[in-house]
Amino acid sequence: MSELDVLVVGGVGVDTIVRVPELPLPMRDSIMVPPIEQFLAHTGNGVALGCHTLGLRTHFADVIGEDAEGERVLEAYAGTGLSFAHRTHPSGTRRSVNLVDKQGNRLSLYDGRHPFDMEVDPELYRPEIGRARHVHVSIMNWARHALADAVAAGVPTSTDLHDWDGGSEYHQDFAHGADVVFVSTSALGDRVEAVTADIIEKGRASAVIAMAGGDGSYLRLPGQPLVHVPPVPLAPEEVVDTNGAGDSYVAGFLYARLAGRSWEDAARAGSHAGAHAVRTAGTHTSFITATDLDAALSA
Repeated sequence: MSELDVLVVGGVGVDTIVRVPELPLPMRDSIMVPPIEQFLAHTGNGVALGCHTLGLRTHFADVIGEDAEGERVLEAYAGTGLSFAHRTHPSGTRRSVNLVDKQGNRLSLYDGRHPFDMEVDPELYRPEIGRARHVHVSIMNWARHALADAVAAGVPTSTDLHDWDGGSEYHQDFAHGADVVFVSTSALGDRVEAVTADIIEKGRASAVIAMAGGDGSYLRLPGQPLVHVPPVPLAPEEVVDTNGAGDSYVAGFLYARLAGRSWEDAARAGSHAGAHAVRTAGTHTSFITATDLDAALSA
């Protein structure tokens, strides 16, 4: 029996959230904004904490810096009880500045910091691969090796391509190497059907999920047509901040699949988890619990 439900590889940082009157911003010398806040964030953090909150036995592995942001990461995980292994790099801990408008839409200015060709000791994640039921890999360049190791070990995998345009070579190892592939529709336009089909055809994926925010999501299974999964209905005033909603979707989806639910139910679970996330300000400040998610799926 596996000791871990989910191993998450890569993707923690600190978000600086700036609430702006509108997006795009007008060209002005200065704009008055509400108090600027910082949150522990980024994609791996959201998936790991989301799974941890849902009661899954979760371990997270990543590279941080010996800096104030890195200390914040360590203190936060010690407080939540999330199992976390890390290495440090002199370039520091990742960070981003996210502009959020009154409708909860965001523009993220991402500072990945780490050198593109940074090498990471595989002992950071390799021992845990054999202990896990599932491995979720963020799209850090070094993490593609962790994905390959998990596939070689026969452990089911997933990844989130975020705003992939369907063609960028950087993402292709992840798109074609994972068993479950998540992608945002934001850069795909009217190519959602074609790109999801292409991922299935060229890779090993048993499911592709295209997340479309307030428009719900799309599920593609091999040999089947694209299926639209409706969003959880929310009033406009309920959508406070969309930062981290996709990561919560992934966590909810994995929770449902690891519980033996169907692909369609897993997509519904993701929708409920994402809808929960957008109701609170900041990145990864609130995650749905297993009790609430199970109740939503049973309703």
